[in-house]
Amino acid sequence: MLQIQGDKAFPALKIGSSDNTEVGDWLVAIGNPYDFDYSVTTGVLSAKEREISIDDTQKTRNYKHLLQTDTAINPGNSGGPLLNLNGEVIGINTAVNSEAQGIGFAIPSSTFSSVVDKLKNNETIPKEPAPYIGVALQNITDDMLSDLKINSTKGAVVAEVEHGTPAFEAGIRQYDVILSVNGKASSSTEDITKAVQAASVGDELKVTISRDGETKDVTVKVGDKNTATNYQS
Repeated sequence: MLQIQGDKAFPALKIGSSDNTEVGDWLVAIGNPYDFDYSVTTGVLSAKEREISIDDTQKTRNYKHLLQTDTAINPGNSGGPLLNLNGEVIGINTAVNSEAQGIGFAIPSSTFSSVVDKLKNNETIPKEPAPYIGVALQNITDDMLSDLKINSTKGAVVAEVEHGTPAFEAGIRQYDVILSVNGKASSSTEDITKAVQAASVGDELKVTISRDGETKDVTVKVGDKNTATNYQS
């Protein structure tokens, strides 16, 4: 957060309520897309409570509770205001779907207002719990079947499990094959990752594994990745 010193009051936009903004309401975005300074575009609020994931050079960033708008948002708009027709900021332009037209996203004022208040008071901003069990997974190929003593490529093999993670504490070990989670068969690493991410921190998952050709169930208590020292699924 930046504090600007000056002899006179600086002009500032009023923060509006994203909660009171309805789907279909007209919106205005201001930004500098492709270095075209102070560009203004208009559109409507398309939806609320959208979730998206954006891959960058380090990791995947997951965003929740976003506003979706068909207001034109392009590279250079990010960080600019999304306004209602009263000139109030109800969102901060954040991202677009590059494979579509008219699908842009903004962080709602209900989210960034609480963050700003905490920054002003030098308070820690809590992170939303991130469910994880602590395994690195690999899809199974035909040439693995003999070594793993299984007859199907469905499921996923545990490539790594670190000491102290929920999976390790539950007894899951390297080269175990995860076949299902809570009774639902898993076809790939993606299925298992989705099952874990859909759980809540503290939930207990019944994980069916195959080890040396023998199948058994283990109970894994879902942990919070934010408080862990490792960052596997």
